[in-house]
Amino acid sequence: MKKLLMATAAGTVLGLVITTQVAAPLMAQEADQTSVYEQLDLFGSIFERIRQNYVEDVDSNKLIEAAINGMLTSLDPHSSYLSPTAAADMEVQTRGEFGGLGIEVTMEQGWVKVVSPIDGTPAAEAGILAGDFITAINGESVMGLTLDDAVDMMRGPVGSEINITIVRDGVDNPFDVQIIRDTIKLTAVRARTEGNAVVLRITTFNDQTLANLTDGLNAEVAAAGGIDKVDGFIIDLRNNPGGLLNQAIAVSDSFLDAGEIVSTRGRDAVDGERYNAQPGDLAEGKPIVILINGGSASASEIVAGALQDHRRAIVVGTKSFGKGSVQTVIPLPNGGAMRLTTARYYTPSGRSIQSLGIQPDIIVEQPLAHPADEATATTAQPSSEADLRGSLSNDSLTEDEIRQIEEDRAKAEATAALRDEDYQLAYAIDILKGLVALGQK
Repeated sequence: MKKLLMATAAGTVLGLVITTQVAAPLMAQEADQTSVYEQLDLFGSIFERIRQNYVEDVDSNKLIEAAINGMLTSLDPHSSYLSPTAAADMEVQTRGEFGGLGIEVTMEQGWVKVVSPIDGTPAAEAGILAGDFITAINGESVMGLTLDDAVDMMRGPVGSEINITIVRDGVDNPFDVQIIRDTIKLTAVRARTEGNAVVLRITTFNDQTLANLTDGLNAEVAAAGGIDKVDGFIIDLRNNPGGLLNQAIAVSDSFLDAGEIVSTRGRDAVDGERYNAQPGDLAEGKPIVILINGGSASASEIVAGALQDHRRAIVVGTKSFGKGSVQTVIPLPNGGAMRLTTARYYTPSGRSIQSLGIQPDIIVEQPLAHPADEATATTAQPSSEADLRGSLSNDSLTEDEIRQIEEDRAKAEATAALRDEDYQLAYAIDILKGLVALGQK
């Protein structure tokens, strides 16, 4: 009887615990819903009071849009509301042609911060740099504006002038820059050959990136006389603000035969996704050097992180921007859209670069341009044995071998000259030469 009572008592206590555990979340949910409804009522009251009592007539639609945008921008710097016009503009930009200055911007501490200028655009030609802060547009302070408002102020008819005030690290005082707005036509990838290295300059990740990359790489390899004539590839991601996730995955896949490229993880574990490489390497195993800097963000960091983790590339330059979040663009019934941060992304080794960036394997700063020191400049060639009168000739080499040596020397001198123009790129070319020499050994 005692056993039965004990069993019954235990069952009763257990029942009380279960009931409490079930009831508590239900009560919390009801309390949360009540609180939400109260806050919505408060919003409605404020909205009506503004409409009735504000000193001037207000546009109700603009009020609601501002409230929506305020709600989204309070989450993080990359979530925002896009009006129908802004949503249409964004679609055009992903196709690679739009009007404006040619800068990727974000908001930091109330100021507009330049993530990166885009190659060949009015902003780049005017000398705007990654990390610059835009504090005023045509004399009007941007403090207190949303990012979309500031971007709208920078838009305007092609050919019109805009004056922006810049605060730059290392420069004591703010200064003004005049820029003429133009139609921005993005060439996602520019390919060229420096010495025996094929340089692939990726400026953005839009719908054209993978196709541009493949065409440019193949054209340069063919012009060089085949893959055997190429030392390797330099993927230049400096000042690339990012773009489409699927294009970053496709570019990474182009140089990897297998393995994870990137994974994304949302709030719920079931929402996570992994993207893996398929067989096929455009570079056919040739060494790769990736160039990054503080203007390399988002999709650029996915590519750099994937190839770095797989030891497929050496990353050179300075720390990247550190944007490790994924935004989903959700169409809205009014023709606008909501850009919402829905996940973080992780490199193959499982590291998130959010706010930390990709750390280069070799840190190489880009020196500021400076005029040549005329006092030390000289046109005289350094003396050598060959310069001496009556020196013996070299009888151990054929004419073809001598010609090859002269060609190699000319390429080395061209790379040395490149250091004055682009020190980081010249450094990357030297690394490729070293890798090839080690491989031949």
